[in-house]
Amino acid sequence: MTDFPRTPPRFSATFTPAVNAEIRRAAASGIYDIRGGGAKRPLPHFDDLLFLGASISRYPLEGYREKCATDVWLGTRFAKKPIHIEIPITIAGMSFGALSGPAKEALGRGATAAGTSTTTGDGGMTEEERGHSRLLVYQVLPSRYGMNPDDLRRADAIEIVVGQGAKPGGGGMLLGQKISDRVAEMRNLPKGIDQRSACRHPDWTGPDDLEIKILELREITDWEKPVYVKVGGARPYYDTALSVKAGADVVVLDGMQGGTAATQEVFIEHVGQPTLACIPQAVQALRDLGMHRKVQLIVSGGIRSGADVAKALALGADAVAIGTAALVAIGDNDPRWEEEYRRLGTTADAYDDWHEGRDPAGITTQDPELAARLDPVLAGRRLANFLKVMTLEAQTIARACGKSHLHNLEPEDLVALTVEAAAMARVPLAGTDWIPGRGSGGY
Repeated sequence: MTDFPRTPPRFSATFTPAVNAEIRRAAASGIYDIRGGGAKRPLPHFDDLLFLGASISRYPLEGYREKCATDVWLGTRFAKKPIHIEIPITIAGMSFGALSGPAKEALGRGATAAGTSTTTGDGGMTEEERGHSRLLVYQVLPSRYGMNPDDLRRADAIEIVVGQGAKPGGGGMLLGQKISDRVAEMRNLPKGIDQRSACRHPDWTGPDDLEIKILELREITDWEKPVYVKVGGARPYYDTALSVKAGADVVVLDGMQGGTAATQEVFIEHVGQPTLACIPQAVQALRDLGMHRKVQLIVSGGIRSGADVAKALALGADAVAIGTAALVAIGDNDPRWEEEYRRLGTTADAYDDWHEGRDPAGITTQDPELAARLDPVLAGRRLANFLKVMTLEAQTIARACGKSHLHNLEPEDLVALTVEAAAMARVPLAGTDWIPGRGSGGY
Protein backbone atom coordinates (compact mmCIF):
# COMPACT_ATOMS: atom_id res chain seq x y z
CA MET A 1 0.00 0.00 0.00
CA THR A 2 1.25 3.48 -0.89
CA ASP A 3 1.46 5.91 2.00
CA PHE A 4 0.19 9.33 1.01
CA PRO A 5 1.33 12.34 3.00
CA ARG A 6 -1.28 13.74 5.34
CA THR A 7 -2.75 17.11 4.44
CA PRO A 8 -1.36 19.66 6.89
CA PRO A 9 -3.95 20.74 9.47
CA ARG A 10 -5.73 23.98 8.64
CA PHE A 11 -7.35 26.43 11.01
CA SER A 12 -10.90 27.51 10.36
CA ALA A 13 -11.19 30.97 8.84
CA THR A 14 -14.10 31.60 11.20
CA PHE A 15 -13.00 29.82 14.38
CA THR A 16 -9.36 30.88 14.43
CA PRO A 17 -7.10 30.18 17.42
CA ALA A 18 -7.60 33.78 18.57
CA VAL A 19 -11.40 33.46 18.34
CA ASN A 20 -11.35 30.17 20.19
CA ALA A 21 -9.09 31.64 22.89
CA GLU A 22 -11.58 34.47 23.42
CA ILE A 23 -14.49 32.02 23.65
CA ARG A 24 -12.60 30.08 26.29
CA ARG A 25 -11.70 33.25 28.21
CA ALA A 26 -15.33 34.44 28.19
CA ALA A 27 -16.57 31.03 29.21
CA ALA A 28 -14.15 30.88 32.13
CA SER A 29 -14.62 34.44 33.41
CA GLY A 30 -18.17 35.45 32.50
CA ILE A 31 -17.11 39.02 31.69
CA TYR A 32 -16.42 40.80 28.43
CA ASP A 33 -12.92 41.85 27.47
CA ILE A 34 -11.83 45.42 28.18
CA ARG A 35 -8.79 47.01 26.60
CA GLY A 36 -7.40 50.27 25.31
CA GLY A 37 -6.04 51.34 21.96
CA GLY A 38 -7.92 51.22 18.68
CA ALA A 39 -9.17 48.68 16.17
CA LYS A 40 -6.65 45.97 15.28
CA ARG A 41 -8.44 44.57 12.26
CA PRO A 42 -7.15 45.75 8.84
CA LEU A 43 -9.33 48.58 7.54
CA PRO A 44 -9.18 50.81 4.46
CA HIS A 45 -7.07 53.74 5.53
CA PHE A 46 -4.97 56.63 4.25
CA ASP A 47 -2.26 54.24 3.05
CA ASP A 48 -4.74 53.15 0.37
CA LEU A 49 -4.58 56.61 -1.25
CA LEU A 50 -1.82 58.15 -3.37
CA PHE A 51 -1.16 61.72 -4.43
CA LEU A 52 -0.72 62.73 -8.06
CA GLY A 53 2.32 64.97 -7.98
CA ALA A 54 2.90 67.70 -10.53
CA SER A 55 4.70 67.16 -13.82
CA ILE A 56 3.62 68.88 -17.06
CA SER A 57 -0.10 69.22 -16.44
CA ARG A 58 0.55 70.67 -12.95
CA TYR A 59 3.23 73.09 -11.81
CA PRO A 60 5.10 72.15 -8.59
CA LEU A 61 6.41 74.64 -6.05
CA GLU A 62 10.07 74.90 -5.15
CA GLY A 63 10.44 73.82 -1.55
CA TYR A 64 13.35 76.07 -0.66
CA ARG A 65 12.00 79.27 -2.19
CA GLU A 66 8.21 79.15 -2.35
CA LYS A 67 6.02 79.11 0.73
CA CYS A 68 3.36 76.58 1.59
CA ALA A 69 1.25 77.95 4.44
CA THR A 70 -0.04 75.67 7.19
CA ASP A 71 -2.02 77.89 9.58
CA VAL A 72 -5.69 77.37 10.43
CA TRP A 73 -8.40 79.50 12.04
CA LEU A 74 -10.87 77.52 14.14
CA GLY A 75 -14.19 78.89 15.38
CA THR A 76 -14.71 81.77 12.98
CA ARG A 77 -18.48 81.28 12.73
CA PHE A 78 -19.72 82.81 16.00
CA ALA A 79 -16.88 83.10 18.52
CA LYS A 80 -15.50 86.51 19.41
CA LYS A 81 -12.07 84.95 19.88
CA PRO A 82 -11.50 82.19 17.31
CA ILE A 83 -8.36 80.09 17.68
CA HIS A 84 -5.43 80.55 15.32
CA ILE A 85 -3.05 77.59 15.16
CA GLU A 86 0.17 77.51 13.17
CA ILE A 87 -0.19 73.93 11.97
CA PRO A 88 -3.30 71.89 11.04
CA ILE A 89 -2.56 69.23 13.70
CA THR A 90 -4.07 69.39 17.18
CA ILE A 91 -3.85 67.13 20.23
CA ALA A 92 -7.03 65.17 20.90
CA GLY A 93 -8.75 64.95 24.26
CA MET A 94 -7.13 62.45 26.64
CA SER A 95 -8.11 62.72 30.28
CA PHE A 96 -6.11 63.19 33.42
CA GLY A 97 -6.92 59.85 34.95
CA ALA A 98 -6.38 57.94 31.77
CA LEU A 99 -3.03 59.77 31.54
CA SER A 100 -0.62 60.83 34.25
CA GLY A 101 0.01 64.43 35.26
CA PRO A 102 3.47 64.49 33.64
CA ALA A 103 1.97 63.13 30.41
CA LYS A 104 -0.63 65.91 30.33
CA GLU A 105 2.10 68.46 30.95
CA ALA A 106 4.19 67.00 28.14
CA LEU A 107 1.29 67.26 25.70
CA GLY A 108 0.81 70.90 26.64
CA ARG A 109 4.48 71.70 26.28
CA GLY A 110 4.79 69.98 22.92
CA ALA A 111 1.63 71.50 21.46
CA THR A 112 2.66 75.00 22.58
CA ALA A 113 6.13 74.64 21.10
CA ALA A 114 4.59 73.56 17.79
CA GLY A 115 2.03 76.37 17.77
CA THR A 116 -1.10 74.29 18.21
CA SER A 117 -3.71 73.33 20.80
CA THR A 118 -4.27 70.48 23.20
CA THR A 119 -7.49 69.20 24.76
CA THR A 120 -8.43 68.28 28.34
CA GLY A 121 -10.39 65.05 27.93
CA ASP A 122 -12.75 63.79 30.63
CA GLY A 123 -12.24 64.63 34.28
CA GLY A 124 -11.55 68.33 34.23
CA MET A 125 -8.60 70.69 33.76
CA THR A 126 -5.25 70.20 35.47
CA GLU A 127 -2.92 73.05 36.31
CA GLU A 128 -0.07 71.21 34.58
CA GLU A 129 -2.00 71.23 31.33
CA ARG A 130 -3.41 74.75 31.57
CA GLY A 131 -0.07 76.14 32.69
CA HIS A 132 1.83 74.67 29.74
CA SER A 133 -0.79 74.94 26.98
CA ARG A 134 -0.97 78.23 25.13
CA LEU A 135 -4.22 77.04 23.57
CA LEU A 136 -6.36 74.61 25.55
CA VAL A 137 -9.72 73.13 24.52
CA TYR A 138 -12.00 72.15 27.41
CA GLN A 139 -14.11 69.07 26.85
CA VAL A 140 -17.70 68.81 28.12
CA LEU A 141 -18.57 65.12 28.26
CA PRO A 142 -21.71 63.23 29.32
CA SER A 143 -20.11 62.36 32.67
CA ARG A 144 -19.59 66.03 33.63
CA TYR A 145 -16.68 64.82 35.77
CA GLY A 146 -14.64 67.79 36.88
CA MET A 147 -17.06 70.20 35.20
CA ASN A 148 -16.27 73.71 36.37
CA PRO A 149 -17.68 76.97 34.90
CA ASP A 150 -14.55 78.83 35.98
CA ASP A 151 -12.39 76.42 33.98
CA LEU A 152 -14.71 76.88 31.00
CA ARG A 153 -13.82 80.56 31.10
CA ARG A 154 -10.11 79.78 31.47
CA ALA A 155 -10.16 77.61 28.34
CA ASP A 156 -9.62 78.87 24.80
CA ALA A 157 -12.36 76.72 23.26
CA ILE A 158 -15.04 74.26 24.39
CA GLU A 159 -15.63 70.82 22.89
CA ILE A 160 -18.96 69.10 23.51
CA VAL A 161 -18.28 65.38 23.19
CA VAL A 162 -21.22 63.43 21.81
CA GLY A 163 -19.29 60.39 20.64
CA GLN A 164 -15.83 58.91 20.21
CA GLY A 165 -14.65 56.88 17.24
CA ALA A 166 -13.51 53.83 19.20
CA LYS A 167 -16.87 53.55 20.96
CA PRO A 168 -19.69 55.57 19.36
CA GLY A 169 -22.78 55.08 21.49
CA GLY A 170 -20.75 53.93 24.49
CA GLY A 171 -19.38 55.64 27.59
CA GLY A 172 -15.84 55.70 28.87
CA MET A 173 -14.28 53.57 31.58
CA LEU A 174 -11.76 54.29 34.29
CA LEU A 175 -10.95 51.34 36.51
CA GLY A 176 -10.42 51.74 40.22
CA GLN A 177 -6.67 51.23 40.19
CA LYS A 178 -6.33 54.54 38.29
CA ILE A 179 -8.65 56.54 40.55
CA SER A 180 -6.08 58.06 42.88
CA ASP A 181 -6.80 60.61 45.59
CA ARG A 182 -6.36 63.46 43.13
CA VAL A 183 -8.45 61.87 40.37
CA ALA A 184 -11.18 61.04 42.89
CA GLU A 185 -11.23 64.62 44.16
CA MET A 186 -11.37 66.12 40.67
CA ARG A 187 -14.17 63.80 39.57
CA ASN A 188 -16.02 63.69 42.90
CA LEU A 189 -15.72 59.90 42.97
CA PRO A 190 -14.71 57.39 45.62
CA LYS A 191 -11.06 56.43 45.45
CA GLY A 192 -10.24 53.03 43.98
CA ILE A 193 -13.74 52.25 42.68
CA ASP A 194 -14.36 51.48 39.00
CA GLN A 195 -16.28 54.19 37.17
CA ARG A 196 -18.04 54.27 33.85
CA SER A 197 -18.98 57.50 32.10
CA ALA A 198 -22.48 57.87 30.70
CA CYS A 199 -23.03 57.20 27.00
CA ARG A 200 -25.21 60.31 26.55
CA HIS A 201 -25.58 63.75 28.05
CA PRO A 202 -28.05 63.77 30.96
CA ASP A 203 -29.80 67.01 30.04
CA TRP A 204 -30.47 66.60 26.34
CA THR A 205 -31.57 63.92 23.96
CA GLY A 206 -31.34 65.45 20.50
CA PRO A 207 -30.26 68.36 18.30
CA ASP A 208 -32.79 70.83 19.74
CA ASP A 209 -31.40 70.26 23.22
CA LEU A 210 -27.87 70.43 21.83
CA GLU A 211 -28.65 73.89 20.49
CA ILE A 212 -29.77 74.97 23.96
CA LYS A 213 -26.60 73.54 25.51
CA ILE A 214 -24.40 75.39 23.00
CA LEU A 215 -26.20 78.66 23.80
CA GLU A 216 -25.73 78.04 27.53
CA LEU A 217 -22.00 77.55 27.04
CA ARG A 218 -21.77 80.68 24.91
CA GLU A 219 -23.52 82.70 27.61
CA ILE A 220 -21.23 81.33 30.34
CA THR A 221 -18.18 82.37 28.30
CA ASP A 222 -19.60 85.66 26.96
CA TRP A 223 -19.61 84.31 23.38
CA GLU A 224 -15.81 84.45 23.33
CA LYS A 225 -14.93 80.78 23.01
CA PRO A 226 -15.40 78.64 19.89
CA VAL A 227 -17.73 75.71 20.55
CA TYR A 228 -16.79 72.38 18.98
CA VAL A 229 -19.04 69.33 18.73
CA LYS A 230 -17.27 65.97 18.60
CA VAL A 231 -19.02 62.97 17.05
CA GLY A 232 -17.96 59.38 16.50
CA GLY A 233 -17.82 58.02 12.97
CA ALA A 234 -21.22 56.37 12.86
CA ARG A 235 -23.56 58.54 10.76
CA PRO A 236 -21.23 61.39 9.82
CA TYR A 237 -23.47 63.08 7.25
CA TYR A 238 -26.43 63.55 9.57
CA ASP A 239 -24.39 64.12 12.73
CA THR A 240 -22.35 66.84 11.00
CA ALA A 241 -25.46 68.50 9.56
CA LEU A 242 -27.27 68.47 12.91
CA SER A 243 -24.20 69.82 14.72
CA VAL A 244 -24.01 72.72 12.29
CA LYS A 245 -27.73 73.45 12.62
CA ALA A 246 -27.38 73.40 16.40
CA GLY A 247 -24.79 76.17 16.15
CA ALA A 248 -21.39 74.48 16.29
CA ASP A 249 -18.37 76.52 15.23
CA VAL A 250 -16.29 73.39 14.62
CA VAL A 251 -17.17 69.72 14.06
CA VAL A 252 -14.70 67.11 15.30
CA LEU A 253 -15.15 63.78 13.53
CA ASP A 254 -13.49 60.69 15.03
CA GLY A 255 -13.24 57.50 12.96
CA MET A 256 -13.08 53.97 14.35
CA GLN A 257 -9.27 53.77 14.13
CA GLY A 258 -9.19 56.24 16.99
CA GLY A 259 -7.95 54.89 20.28
CA THR A 260 -9.48 54.78 23.73
CA ALA A 261 -8.10 54.38 27.21
CA ALA A 262 -10.54 51.58 27.98
CA THR A 263 -13.74 50.11 26.60
CA GLN A 264 -15.22 46.80 25.56
CA GLU A 265 -13.26 45.22 22.73
CA VAL A 266 -16.53 44.48 20.94
CA PHE A 267 -16.99 48.26 20.59
CA ILE A 268 -13.49 48.86 19.31
CA GLU A 269 -13.70 46.22 16.60
CA HIS A 270 -17.37 46.20 15.59
CA VAL A 271 -18.91 49.68 15.99
CA GLY A 272 -18.40 52.72 13.78
CA GLN A 273 -16.89 53.39 10.37
CA PRO A 274 -13.30 53.75 9.14
CA THR A 275 -12.01 57.32 9.19
CA LEU A 276 -11.58 57.23 5.42
CA ALA A 277 -15.30 56.57 4.95
CA CYS A 278 -16.35 59.33 7.34
CA ILE A 279 -14.59 62.38 5.88
CA PRO A 280 -16.39 62.69 2.51
CA GLN A 281 -19.77 62.26 4.16
CA ALA A 282 -19.09 65.04 6.66
CA VAL A 283 -17.68 67.31 3.96
CA GLN A 284 -20.75 66.67 1.80
CA ALA A 285 -23.01 67.70 4.69
CA LEU A 286 -21.06 70.94 5.12
CA ARG A 287 -21.25 71.67 1.40
CA ASP A 288 -24.97 70.92 1.24
CA LEU A 289 -25.47 73.50 3.97
CA GLY A 290 -23.13 76.02 2.33
CA MET A 291 -20.84 75.83 5.39
CA HIS A 292 -17.68 74.12 4.15
CA ARG A 293 -14.68 76.11 5.46
CA LYS A 294 -17.13 78.33 7.41
CA VAL A 295 -17.68 75.62 10.00
CA GLN A 296 -14.31 73.93 10.37
CA LEU A 297 -13.91 70.15 10.28
CA ILE A 298 -11.28 68.43 12.44
CA VAL A 299 -10.70 64.75 11.66
CA SER A 300 -9.17 62.18 14.01
CA GLY A 301 -8.78 58.44 14.18
CA GLY A 302 -5.54 56.79 13.10
CA ILE A 303 -3.55 59.85 11.95
CA ARG A 304 0.12 58.89 12.06
CA SER A 305 2.14 60.93 9.55
CA GLY A 306 2.29 64.04 7.42
CA ALA A 307 0.97 62.02 4.50
CA ASP A 308 -2.15 61.17 6.56
CA VAL A 309 -2.56 64.85 7.38
CA ALA A 310 -2.28 65.87 3.73
CA LYS A 311 -4.78 63.23 2.63
CA ALA A 312 -7.33 64.21 5.27
CA LEU A 313 -7.03 67.85 4.22
CA ALA A 314 -7.26 66.93 0.53
CA LEU A 315 -10.55 65.17 1.28
CA GLY A 316 -11.89 68.39 2.81
CA ALA A 317 -10.86 68.55 6.47
CA ASP A 318 -9.51 71.80 7.92
CA ALA A 319 -7.30 70.14 10.52
CA VAL A 320 -6.64 66.80 12.21
CA ALA A 321 -6.23 65.65 15.79
CA ILE A 322 -3.82 63.00 17.03
CA GLY A 323 -4.01 60.92 20.21
CA THR A 324 -2.26 57.56 20.06
CA ALA A 325 0.51 58.96 17.83
CA ALA A 326 1.13 61.73 20.36
CA LEU A 327 1.47 59.18 23.16
CA VAL A 328 3.95 57.15 21.14
CA ALA A 329 5.88 60.35 20.40
CA ILE A 330 6.27 61.19 24.08
CA GLY A 331 7.42 57.66 24.90
CA ASP A 332 4.57 55.19 25.19
CA ASN A 333 5.19 51.61 24.02
CA ASP A 334 8.91 52.35 23.93
CA PRO A 335 11.09 49.22 23.48
CA ARG A 336 13.39 50.55 26.22
CA TRP A 337 10.79 49.14 28.65
CA GLU A 338 10.52 45.81 26.82
CA GLU A 339 11.52 43.70 29.81
CA GLU A 340 8.76 45.22 31.92
CA TYR A 341 6.19 44.93 29.13
CA ARG A 342 7.05 41.22 28.93
CA ARG A 343 6.48 40.84 32.67
CA LEU A 344 2.99 42.25 32.04
CA GLY A 345 2.44 39.51 29.46
CA THR A 346 2.78 41.70 26.39
CA THR A 347 5.42 43.51 24.34
CA ALA A 348 6.29 47.02 23.25
CA ASP A 349 4.01 48.28 20.46
CA ALA A 350 1.35 45.75 21.46
CA TYR A 351 0.64 47.02 24.97
CA ASP A 352 -3.00 48.10 25.15
CA ASP A 353 -3.85 47.35 28.79
CA TRP A 354 -3.76 51.08 29.56
CA HIS A 355 -6.77 50.73 31.86
CA GLU A 356 -4.73 48.64 34.31
CA GLY A 357 -2.52 51.59 35.22
CA ARG A 358 0.78 49.68 35.07
CA ASP A 359 2.32 51.42 32.06
CA PRO A 360 6.12 51.16 32.44
CA ALA A 361 6.55 54.38 30.43
CA GLY A 362 4.69 56.37 33.10
CA ILE A 363 2.12 57.76 30.66
CA THR A 364 -1.15 55.83 31.10
CA THR A 365 -0.85 55.39 34.84
CA GLN A 366 -1.55 57.07 38.18
CA ASP A 367 1.20 55.17 39.97
CA PRO A 368 3.51 57.94 41.29
CA GLU A 369 6.67 55.88 40.87
CA LEU A 370 5.86 54.98 37.27
CA ALA A 371 4.64 58.51 36.43
CA ALA A 372 7.93 59.92 37.73
CA ARG A 373 9.76 58.08 34.93
CA LEU A 374 8.38 60.51 32.36
CA ASP A 375 10.32 63.76 32.00
CA PRO A 376 7.66 66.20 30.73
CA VAL A 377 10.21 68.63 29.35
CA LEU A 378 11.98 66.01 27.25
CA ALA A 379 8.69 64.35 26.29
CA GLY A 380 7.25 67.71 25.25
CA ARG A 381 10.30 68.33 23.07
CA ARG A 382 9.81 64.95 21.41
CA LEU A 383 6.17 65.75 20.66
CA ALA A 384 7.13 69.12 19.19
CA ASN A 385 9.69 67.41 16.96
CA PHE A 386 7.09 64.89 15.79
CA LEU A 387 4.56 67.63 15.00
CA LYS A 388 7.24 69.53 13.10
CA VAL A 389 8.08 66.47 11.00
CA MET A 390 4.41 65.79 10.25
CA THR A 391 3.95 69.37 9.10
CA LEU A 392 7.05 69.32 6.91
CA GLU A 393 5.90 66.06 5.31
CA ALA A 394 2.48 67.52 4.56
CA GLN A 395 4.08 70.66 3.09
CA THR A 396 6.38 68.56 0.93
CA ILE A 397 3.40 66.75 -0.56
CA ALA A 398 1.43 69.95 -1.04
CA ARG A 399 4.29 71.66 -2.86
CA ALA A 400 4.72 68.62 -5.09
CA CYS A 401 1.06 69.06 -6.05
CA GLY A 402 1.60 72.77 -6.74
CA LYS A 403 -0.22 74.06 -3.65
CA SER A 404 0.75 77.18 -1.70
CA HIS A 405 -1.44 76.26 1.30
CA LEU A 406 -2.31 72.87 2.72
CA HIS A 407 -5.99 73.77 2.38
CA ASN A 408 -5.55 73.99 -1.38
CA LEU A 409 -5.14 70.21 -1.57
CA GLU A 410 -8.27 68.62 -3.03
CA PRO A 411 -9.73 65.22 -3.98
CA GLU A 412 -8.58 65.78 -7.57
CA ASP A 413 -5.03 65.32 -6.25
CA LEU A 414 -5.77 61.76 -5.09
CA VAL A 415 -6.27 58.28 -6.47
CA ALA A 416 -7.02 55.05 -4.63
CA LEU A 417 -5.22 51.72 -4.68
CA THR A 418 -8.26 49.59 -3.82
CA VAL A 419 -11.90 49.53 -4.82
CA GLU A 420 -12.90 49.86 -1.17
CA ALA A 421 -10.77 52.97 -0.61
CA ALA A 422 -11.96 54.50 -3.87
CA ALA A 423 -15.59 54.02 -2.85
CA MET A 424 -15.06 55.37 0.67
CA ALA A 425 -12.89 58.36 -0.23
CA ARG A 426 -14.86 59.06 -3.43
CA VAL A 427 -11.72 59.37 -5.55
CA PRO A 428 -10.86 57.40 -8.71
CA LEU A 429 -9.30 53.98 -8.66
CA ALA A 430 -5.69 54.42 -9.82
CA GLY A 431 -5.33 54.09 -13.59
CA THR A 432 -9.02 54.75 -14.22
CA ASP A 433 -11.57 57.52 -13.92
CA TRP A 434 -13.91 55.18 -12.04
CA ILE A 435 -15.24 56.08 -8.62
CA PRO A 436 -17.16 53.04 -7.35
CA GLY A 437 -20.80 53.86 -6.78
CA ARG A 438 -20.76 56.65 -9.37
CA GLY A 439 -21.13 54.69 -12.58
CA SER A 440 -18.56 52.88 -14.67
CA GLY A 441 -15.63 54.18 -16.63
CA GLY A 442 -11.95 53.74 -17.25
CA TYR A 443 -9.19 54.22 -19.73
